[in-house]
Amino acid sequence: MKTNTTNYQTLIVTFAEPIRVLDNYFDDAEAWGVASLKEWIDGYESTRFTQIGDHTAVITSEYNAEHVQEWLQRHIPIASLISA
Repeated sequence: MKTNTTNYQTLIVTFAEPIRVLDNYFDDAEAWGVASLKEWIDGYESTRFTQIGDHTAVITSEYNAEHVQEWLQRHIPIASLISA
């Protein structure tokens, strides 16, 4: 039997604003191709966004965590970001 040894990276992000407010960043769904922060992050292959509070989300990714982290830090106000 083959054992799955995939290692996912986890980011715990607390945003400076409520996630529902950050979704306004994607107000032009036609231009972005998505309508929310969750949809944008879930669009990265092997990456998932799970909201766990008004300001907090857990992002898991097999191999795109660095790219997601970099994009978030450039474009979205973040209160804290923990890489686990």
